[in-house]
Amino acid sequence: MINFQYARASDVADAIRQISADSSAKFVAGGTNLLDLMKDDVEQPTRLIDISRLPLRTVEETADGGLRIGALVPNSDLAWHPLIAQRYPMLGSAILSGASAQLRNMASTGGNLLQRTRCFYFYDTVTPCNKREPGSGCSAIKGINRINGILGTSEACIATHPSDMCVALAVLEAKVHVMGPSGARTIAIADFHRLPGDTPQRDTNLGANEIVTAVELPAQGFNKNYTYLKIRDRLSYAFALVSVAAGLEMDGNTIRQARFALGGVAHKPWRNPAAEAALNGKTANRETFTSAAEIVLRDAKGFEHNAFKIDLAQRTIVRALTQAAQGTPQSQSNKKIA
Repeated sequence: MINFQYARASDVADAIRQISADSSAKFVAGGTNLLDLMKDDVEQPTRLIDISRLPLRTVEETADGGLRIGALVPNSDLAWHPLIAQRYPMLGSAILSGASAQLRNMASTGGNLLQRTRCFYFYDTVTPCNKREPGSGCSAIKGINRINGILGTSEACIATHPSDMCVALAVLEAKVHVMGPSGARTIAIADFHRLPGDTPQRDTNLGANEIVTAVELPAQGFNKNYTYLKIRDRLSYAFALVSVAAGLEMDGNTIRQARFALGGVAHKPWRNPAAEAALNGKTANRETFTSAAEIVLRDAKGFEHNAFKIDLAQRTIVRALTQAAQGTPQSQSNKKIA
């Protein structure tokens, strides 16, 4: 780890002033991802700007029946918040499936959004990686790529997004509120994270001098027919090989509205509007769910070590949609698949 300077921001405006004055500076809140990257020399900021004491720790109801979640609300507080448990249980379940209790106590809502994508070679600074050094090449494509992407990949990068929380936010169609030198703006969660294309070094569409201030949830929370199903190498403290967040509005056994998103398979949480539309008005059964899964995965591309993910993703989608339709969400305390 290189030497770095430390400063504390007094308010959001001061945080923006400080980050704008130093192109090599980084914000730090819980530090659960950034400090690991600094220890591995992947990130080398010369200055850390501590934003952990900014007044961004509240969860407030909005005028249209949704919730506004401050960017510094810890993951643990958010997962167990009574309004989340009552109205957005899919989000709480997704958060509780990730990391450990100690990390969730430190990790912030905004920091979770900004996790760097997941790849062995991104963390190995002696190997070429277009995310670390644009133009150097992607070692994962012909390397050990078991954890890498099968959807939305490019010749430049096949890394995957690691967040569980963001997969649920994709289904909930959250909005991300940010502030920068030009003022405030709102980014739809679908547009917040980027596919790698030929610029894999950019994980998000957040501006260089912008700060996340809040995440806003709409009124619809899928609090009855939902699930977050995470398939991983071990039952705790592991990133997803494939995960699925699913929310359904049901009329008896007929699907009135469907939304679902995949994690662990792409550079961002993965939704497919055509697959969701194919579920609307259909009977909730295995045949219907299998057809939707096939739509999602028809453009999937496996590599030497991760081609198994295509079949795994299909089975996970079917199982998750079945759980959601039956109103039997996956337990995150008893991780045996329901």
